[in-house]
Amino acid sequence: MQAVAHADADVEARPRRDRRITERIAKYAAPIALVLLWIVFFIATPKFLTGDNITSLLVSASILMVLSMGQQLVITVAGIDLSIASNLPWAAVVLAWTYSHGWNIALAMLAAVVAGLVVGLVNGVLVARLRMADFIVTLGTLSVVSGITLVITGGNQTPVTSGFLQGLALNGIGPIRWFWLVAVIVALVTGYLLFWTKTGTYLLAAGGDIDAARDVGIRVVSIRTLAYAASGLACGVAAVLFVANNGGSDPTMQTNLLLSSIAAVVLGGTSLSGGRASVLGTAAGAILLQTLLNGFTLLDISQYYQPVAVGLVVLGAAFLSRFQR
Repeated sequence: MQAVAHADADVEARPRRDRRITERIAKYAAPIALVLLWIVFFIATPKFLTGDNITSLLVSASILMVLSMGQQLVITVAGIDLSIASNLPWAAVVLAWTYSHGWNIALAMLAAVVAGLVVGLVNGVLVARLRMADFIVTLGTLSVVSGITLVITGGNQTPVTSGFLQGLALNGIGPIRWFWLVAVIVALVTGYLLFWTKTGTYLLAAGGDIDAARDVGIRVVSIRTLAYAASGLACGVAAVLFVANNGGSDPTMQTNLLLSSIAAVVLGGTSLSGGRASVLGTAAGAILLQTLLNGFTLLDISQYYQPVAVGLVVLGAAFLSRFQR
């Protein structure tokens, strides 16, 4: 009888163990996949692990990492921010327009950050205070902001010739580029906010169970508004990096940064249902996605396959989110 009881207990425990293993794999999916991908591309092409290529890869990943940190805060409160697809070019255009109209570069950069923040605040007020659906709100602001950007510029690119921005893109401390430092600082600030402050506790609580958070006195409206505002702020910072890296703004740029930011966050272990976040995982997810595009370029794989690869990663991230609690 005891043997039968032990056998039954083992049968019941096995699914729980399998579940824990699956959850652990899902949690560390981005770092694991990143290491495997680097090994594959190292074997496939000797150009991959060169200093110049890794530098270029991490510079591109820095922009996505900054965007993903903002997106992570929104997803942490069980929301979504689709507007970043137009908020980044909008903020970049504001920087270029103000600089071309005589503003010094510091004020032009500040204007870009504020422009991104304003869009985030609008999203936050509409979603949190007016209780409108986040998908519809951010889809709407995506379209509105994109239209305003095109009206202001006529769809034309605006070059920005600034020694400071050129230095931001090309220089750094030894082999460490300023771009990387900016991305790391944004990640550290995000991690500190989420895991070392009461505000972060409130963000995670509001995403985990909004009714319970409201019942214990958390100002859910303010917290959710803060998350969207932070996402907009991240767009402004990313816009500065974009202009520095590309030498100007491009209001018509087609970008997969929206899907990539969501995929990086989910691959990193943040739950789409809210209440869970991983700054290190999100950073790894951003580098993974840029590694994928970089490797495709080095292997001379048609750029038409790149959106397919990103889309498959997004689907994989959605699948992994099923195993996250």
